[in-house]
Amino acid sequence: MSSHPTDFSGSIPDAIKTSILEKIPDAAVVVNGGGGHFNIEVTSSVFAGKNKVESQRLVYSAIAHLMKGDLAPVHAVDSLVTRVP
Repeated sequence: MSSHPTDFSGSIPDAIKTSILEKIPDAAVVVNGGGGHFNIEVTSSVFAGKNKVESQRLVYSAIAHLMKGDLAPVHAVDSLVTRVP
């Protein structure tokens, strides 16, 4: 696991999950990783009828605030999987 400097305090995976659930309340969210790099899986009916890019944009918009700035807690999303239940 790589190291990524951040001034964020608390659990970054929990912050990612909470942010996604605020935007997509019915989602099942799994977040793994650390050191600024994360793998995210999101399952939600909100993705029905959306293509892969539209679904991923929805998730990225939910966590954008965690990816902004030099000391952002999320440096990279190495894998983002979206699914319809």
